[in-house]
Amino acid sequence: MISLFGHTALVTGGTLGVGRAIGEQLARCGSNIVLHGLQRDAAAEDAQAAIQSLGVDCHLVTGDLSGPTEEAVAALVDRATSAADSIDILISNAGTYREPDFLEIDFATFDRTMKLNVYSHFFLIQALARRWIERSVKGRVLVTGSINGRLAEQTHAAYDTSKGAVETMIKTLCVSLAPHGIRVNGMAPGLVRTPLTALALDQPGVTEWMKLHTPNGEVPGPNVCAPAAAFLVSDEAWHIHGQMLLVDGGMSVWQQPDPPGV
Repeated sequence: MISLFGHTALVTGGTLGVGRAIGEQLARCGSNIVLHGLQRDAAAEDAQAAIQSLGVDCHLVTGDLSGPTEEAVAALVDRATSAADSIDILISNAGTYREPDFLEIDFATFDRTMKLNVYSHFFLIQALARRWIERSVKGRVLVTGSINGRLAEQTHAAYDTSKGAVETMIKTLCVSLAPHGIRVNGMAPGLVRTPLTALALDQPGVTEWMKLHTPNGEVPGPNVCAPAAAFLVSDEAWHIHGQMLLVDGGMSVWQQPDPPGV
């Protein structure tokens, strides 16, 4: 069993989907949690209660990371560190997924996607890294990427662009921060069922089609991502730096499936 006792993790976008699953898994491993969500709503309070039921401290902080990045990140860091001064793990997970077709994307939509999916990760890591270096803390960072950082979707041009940037960012920040004892890695889910993906998956035939394109034939829930995240921020992964672990049922290695019945 991975142990994270004595650690405190800030989990952004932690009230739903993959973020919530990761927060609960880290709590099972003993980490205290600072849970970030867009707003204090029923889902956020339910996620906080679920984590507290696991016997660890869980603070809930809110904020919109798609706003002006400098102000949004500064406000989140202030709220999070005021709630728990001992944060030494960052799960930078907040992101957006829905957008119109490429020819319909306007600047505001693209800008919001990049702010939330790239800028907020970059500057949140920077802010906490500065704090950790000043305090000689060996911090651990995990950024949620996506299989879309490697495999494009016709209807997600801005999202795909942002997730490609995330993968290179992880490598670059590894080079900058590893000499300070700070580990930066990423996890890229394949298609998992979350509130963001449910609208597409619930369309007739979509889930079956995606299972066909996944070697293990599964479209699981977000809990499938959580053990990998816990491992990557644990002591057992001390020599893993700058890597993107794909949790995708093999989708990323399959050029194309055979047609049904072949």
